[in-house]
Amino acid sequence: MRTVSEWYNSTFSSTAVFNHREDERIFRTRFKRTWFYIFLAVNVLVFIASSLGFGANEYHYFILNLILVNLVAVIGLNLLVGFTGLLSLGHAAFMGVGAYTSALLITEAGFPLVISMIIAGLVAAMAGLIVGIPSLRIKGFYLMVATLAFQMVIDYGVIHWESLTRGVRGIELPTPDFFGLALKEQKSYFVFLFAVTIVMMWGAKNLTRSKIGRAFVAIRDNDISAEIIGIPIFPYKLLAFSVSAFYAGVAGALFASLMRTAIPEDYHMMNSIMLLAMVIIGGMGRLTGSIFGVIFMTMVPVLLDNFFSYLSIVYDPNITIMLGPAKEFVYGGLIVLFIIFEPEGMFAIWMRIRDYFRIWPLPYISE
Repeated sequence: MRTVSEWYNSTFSSTAVFNHREDERIFRTRFKRTWFYIFLAVNVLVFIASSLGFGANEYHYFILNLILVNLVAVIGLNLLVGFTGLLSLGHAAFMGVGAYTSALLITEAGFPLVISMIIAGLVAAMAGLIVGIPSLRIKGFYLMVATLAFQMVIDYGVIHWESLTRGVRGIELPTPDFFGLALKEQKSYFVFLFAVTIVMMWGAKNLTRSKIGRAFVAIRDNDISAEIIGIPIFPYKLLAFSVSAFYAGVAGALFASLMRTAIPEDYHMMNSIMLLAMVIIGGMGRLTGSIFGVIFMTMVPVLLDNFFSYLSIVYDPNITIMLGPAKEFVYGGLIVLFIIFEPEGMFAIWMRIRDYFRIWPLPYISE
């Protein structure tokens, strides 16, 4: 009779595969597949509990929706920065292109959200092709400055092209719907966003495992060597910019529908810096790291706000004003500490935890 440790190792910890089809799976081991099923089951249970009046409320679902929107954008940026090695500080501008494209299609032409979201991604992808043209001649810091110039052009355009974007007033959007099904509550919008995010993550994962993804990594590691072995560098760089911008455009459309408005303040340069920080903190070149980076960068400000609000209730109502700058200091300090002490990002921490439990409790028992 097998012991508990033997059963655990044979069921969850085994890394053995028996054919090429199993080896090509996204969730290659039973350990990964089991935790993915647990993750889906937990989401279903939380949704059912909230529908019955327990657990998460509308505010919690708004935070979850914000995480999902940021995740779609960060996945695209990670494909560009982490997998292809092309630095960019204009990702929020691509989100703005997608947001305003979707907003105009919905308000002026009556397009449904899903169709406008796809078109917004395609329009942003075309903008990505244009921005990617300088990558033929420049790279590194100079390419980042070129993308920053695009960000500044978009910032100026959405404010001053009032006949199209309505300037600082922005464009108000109606309640989003999914082919006639109103997504009025944050909870219902979460279900839609969750499905979209799963599809976008699945697409990015398969892209990184394809010939295109391997070409991206080769260009990142050494573009000269990649060109020597026959990889056409410039088309792949343009493709990386285009795919990254497509993800940003879709994220911008989703964010505009989430906020019910498209305004310039949501897509300025600081947002690009925040998105890049999410990639760095999560782990460059790691899609799973994107999840960790987005959760960290989204939740830390929320938790700090709740903590200072609690202090203001318990001690002094003015404490929020007095400690306001401290929140920014703590937030920035955590980012700096992560970069210094964990340069590979939160994904490296996850790898150590995952590897420990994969072989726990007896590391020498495996199939």
